[in-house]
Amino acid sequence: MTPAAASLRDLVRLRAERPEAVAEAAARRKRRPLLRTAGTPTDRERTTHPGRLMIIAADHPARGALAVGDRALAMANRFELLERLRLALSRPGVDGVLASADVLDDLLLLGALEDKVVMGSMNRGGLAGAAFELDDRFTGHRPDDLVRHGFDAGKLLLRIDHEDPGSLDTLHTAARTIDAMAAHRLPVFVEPFLCRRVEGRLRNDLGAAAVATSIAIASGLAGTSAYTWLKVPVTEHPDDMAQVMETSTLPAVLLGGEVGDDLDGAYGKWREALRLPTVRGLVVGRSLLYPVDGDVAGAVDTAVSLL
Repeated sequence: MTPAAASLRDLVRLRAERPEAVAEAAARRKRRPLLRTAGTPTDRERTTHPGRLMIIAADHPARGALAVGDRALAMANRFELLERLRLALSRPGVDGVLASADVLDDLLLLGALEDKVVMGSMNRGGLAGAAFELDDRFTGHRPDDLVRHGFDAGKLLLRIDHEDPGSLDTLHTAARTIDAMAAHRLPVFVEPFLCRRVEGRLRNDLGAAAVATSIAIASGLAGTSAYTWLKVPVTEHPDDMAQVMETSTLPAVLLGGEVGDDLDGAYGKWREALRLPTVRGLVVGRSLLYPVDGDVAGAVDTAVSLL
């Protein structure tokens, strides 16, 4: 399909002059199943990792998280981010993207979401570093928005601090959002953490007990778990992952997180965790879009090879 915007310059013009073009591009978009299997000849031709997911994440800016390594505003350049995303999405074996509405609208107009899994980011209200960070309001996609645009899944962040009352509001809203997604038969990827304040800053606890507890809480939310997936970190000690992932039978993907300069070390951790029976793929953002060596295609291709 010919994209509505042939270039970034066209994208800016189109946004100003024809805002309805976003909905038109969404209606025309070629969709695909969340998971492809090797069951049909067509799928065998297109599927490099049957039953697995490789998703590129780019929902960080909407929560005010713009830093990559020592570059405080690395993700603030939207034009550069879109070029990196288009390159990543063009690589063989990449199934789709997770992003906020503004980024997905850009990618729709640029024609970069054809035959891709499109996952909308739902709660972006817990701004990075804010006093209200754990009162994580659902300021992004609503379930009805995902249905209207013909998107394929949603994602929500669930951070719980036992000492912060704001966590209860997030927990309650997350449960009702999972209910709403299930009513639409749309998968929702829940990213749970137990966390705490350390010198005023929020820290996620990646110890085995904390990750297992967060998985148990997330798995039990809402009136059904039929459409719930988990999006989980690799534990502080990777050898603990096998036991941790026995906490739930729900399908899970690994999140990339901030890996710093040690991308090879992250690859090793992901490779081992991907062997576990409930782990079905990867959702990775900054470490692939902004690798230390600058080689986006190489970083993405290596991640795909782990599947």
